[in-house]
Amino acid sequence: MTIIYGPVPSRRFGRSLGINNIPPKRCSYSCVYCQLGQAGRMQITRESFYRPLEIARRVRERLGQIRTKGEPIDYIAFVPDGEPTLDINLGKEVDLLREFNIKIAVITNSSLIWNEDVRQDLQKADLVSVKLDTVSPDIWRKINRPHGQLKLDHILEGILAFSQSFQGELITETMLVKGINDDLNEIKKIAAFLAAVQPAKAYLAVPTRPPAKLIEPCTEQTLNAAYLIFSERLNSVEYLTEYEGNTFSSTGNAADDLLSITAVHPMREEAVTELLNRLGLGWEVVHKLIDNGSLMILEYQGKKFYARKLRNLD
Repeated sequence: MTIIYGPVPSRRFGRSLGINNIPPKRCSYSCVYCQLGQAGRMQITRESFYRPLEIARRVRERLGQIRTKGEPIDYIAFVPDGEPTLDINLGKEVDLLREFNIKIAVITNSSLIWNEDVRQDLQKADLVSVKLDTVSPDIWRKINRPHGQLKLDHILEGILAFSQSFQGELITETMLVKGINDDLNEIKKIAAFLAAVQPAKAYLAVPTRPPAKLIEPCTEQTLNAAYLIFSERLNSVEYLTEYEGNTFSSTGNAADDLLSITAVHPMREEAVTELLNRLGLGWEVVHKLIDNGSLMILEYQGKKFYARKLRNLD
């Protein structure tokens, strides 16, 4: 299991070293736009997956390799195969990672933020990104496809409670999917709720990688209208719609790099090409991974992506 990956280019965090603290693919949601496909196991009960000291050891080892090359890192980011707050050791892991003097970010789908223990763990991060795709239960069930025991009103209350106590940087992300949550009245309701949260920045996103279901991003006209609606209520609004680039880091082992990155971050064809070029390699390593069933090819909006096949989901 790959616990550490990257650094990878992030549209929010610059270059981030990823922490994959959740086995594939444990999640509380099975979002229609998820780049990792449908959830393998839906759960909302927190549990221990990996030893915090082992995560810290692997980060220390990887940072040593990166610093030897003189590569910059802006964040250590918890962006795993599933929902990071399912990890009951999340707070302990953040505490251990403080020794590296690098900012720590957590990207959460917000589904467990009603839990006070989860909020306390998130308080320890420097930056937290919370998802809010809708404030309407029927749309929520269509786009996020939540665990059956979750309640949207509890999640919204948890986001508000967290926003009032968090001392770090809080940002939000709203993914707009055509025909599901892109009605302007719904977008106005989302903006009104976020006005109470007052994030440092509110991102408007559209799917840029192959999603779990056959969906389409909202139209450019709708996206621009959403930007104007958000901007009327919020201090800082940005699009999260562009490709983040190809500056993926390498350990020197192309197969390991490809599998660790694509387990949580499907790579566009040009990104794979650039990584192979830096290592002086051809596409033979990619073809071998495809042939042995480790890597698969996806197409989305005319672009070719490479993603790791996730196994052992039970």
